[in-house]
Amino acid sequence: MNQQFFPNSSVRLEKDNIHLEPLSLAHQEGLQQACKDGELWKLRVTSTPYYSEVNSYIHTALQAREIGKRFAFAVIDDQNNRVIGTTSYHDILPAVQRLEIGYTWYAKSVQRTSVNTICKLLLLEYAFETLQARTVGWRTDIFNLKSQRAIERLGAKKDGVVRGDALRKDGTIRDTVMYSVVAGEWLNIKAHLIGLLDSQY
Repeated sequence: MNQQFFPNSSVRLEKDNIHLEPLSLAHQEGLQQACKDGELWKLRVTSTPYYSEVNSYIHTALQAREIGKRFAFAVIDDQNNRVIGTTSYHDILPAVQRLEIGYTWYAKSVQRTSVNTICKLLLLEYAFETLQARTVGWRTDIFNLKSQRAIERLGAKKDGVVRGDALRKDGTIRDTVMYSVVAGEWLNIKAHLIGLLDSQY
């Protein structure tokens, strides 16, 4: 594993009463409650597990971290010390300094708030300014229009659609929409995200 292009195991990203810390089994109960908030497992176009499968979900993320393929975070609301979701760096490619942001889901009660914008600002800032990424990407189900709007709102550019790319939880085959931001765009994207947050407060 290229340690220079992989988050530090003690990394903590924080802003405005929200922080991201490495996902662990200590977050299991909190993540189960976040999952139950809105019965998120019913959404077939997301990666959210059934609440009783959260332990397995965390184990899978930790195994992927061991081999340098994925680094999962717990998203914590510091005002009440509550786990409100999870997000990850994944498909980490040190040779070309590219990674993607995904496996993201939040308790329904914090959706449509500033939480996602804060998390994306933190993750992009760490990727471009600490890891020195050249490209940060996203992928989402072609039918997950909510996710596509959220990614586009960040300022990411649509790269295209990969047909027949993956299986959904229900066994159907999905087409995947790909987006990215490159290093040369980061400063403008950063200013854009800070502006979005300023307008939400």
